[in-house]
Amino acid sequence: MTPFHLLAVLVWISVSLLSAGAQNPTAKKEAFKPTDEEQAIIDLTNKEREKLKLPPLKANEKLFQAAKVHSANMAKQNMLVHELDGKNPAHRVRATGYAYAFIGENVAWNQRSPEQLLKEWMESEHHRANLLDRRFREIGIGIAMNDQGEPYYTQVFGTPRGR
Repeated sequence: MTPFHLLAVLVWISVSLLSAGAQNPTAKKEAFKPTDEEQAIIDLTNKEREKLKLPPLKANEKLFQAAKVHSANMAKQNMLVHELDGKNPAHRVRATGYAYAFIGENVAWNQRSPEQLLKEWMESEHHRANLLDRRFREIGIGIAMNDQGEPYYTQVFGTPRGR
């Protein structure tokens, strides 16, 4: 085999390997979709907002990510807090790449249904204020179980910068 032929074979192998590893540019990322329980919490939250003629909150994948990380960490440590391991809601939201103008967070532990969860949040002055804050446009939900099967909930509210 001549050096020219060897070079041609190597180029062909390289192009073949690169092509095999390339993703289809027309393939779409699978759409983000909340679970049924997460969607129920969003729906119940928006039902409360609707009573005051507030805009409904839309699910945001990055806010979901921040909420899920926090719920999992709270469940792992069996702690119900907004600041954990030196990180607060702003730290967690920024870590997802969500550029926000406003954020807020509600947390809860051991409610057994979305309805019970929203009832408790609506009976709490600070949680209710977050739920009904007219500045918020988007929402993320995180639910995680501790080793005893008790659920930890995080609800993250946000408004993207520039809105």
